[in-house]
Amino acid sequence: MTNRFMEAALAEARAAADRGEVPVGAVLVLDGEIVARAGNRTRADNDVTAHAEVAVIRAAAARLGRERLSGADLYVTLEPCTMCAGAISFARLRRLYYGAEDPKGGAVDNGVRFFAQPTCHHAPEVYSGIGEAEAAAILKTFFQERRDPA
Repeated sequence: MTNRFMEAALAEARAAADRGEVPVGAVLVLDGEIVARAGNRTRADNDVTAHAEVAVIRAAAARLGRERLSGADLYVTLEPCTMCAGAISFARLRRLYYGAEDPKGGAVDNGVRFFAQPTCHHAPEVYSGIGEAEAAAILKTFFQERRDPA
């Protein structure tokens, strides 16, 4: 099951793949409107912190002119890593919706389970599995093409 916001995040993931980036996409929604969208940009920016989640939080904060994004929801195609979970917490996002789980690098329902830690200052509501099949397929195809070039 997906919705228009996850569809937009999936479009960002596909665009990231087209740029040679790991295909993760994100959109940030406030009051039912997309205020920012981004895909991974680590290679393009030579910046290991340029994950889709961090990029979309930066863009939304700049557009809205504030550092905290209380009341905003994040849609991302892959379970966030520890760095991105930290950014989500510090930005005070209301809800996190993510597509595919990441058993190796995820930090929400896998790994360190960042939001469940006593040192986490703010934990969003978390909803997983939104657009999971398509998000996983985009990632699988991307890495398969790199292992088995035509």
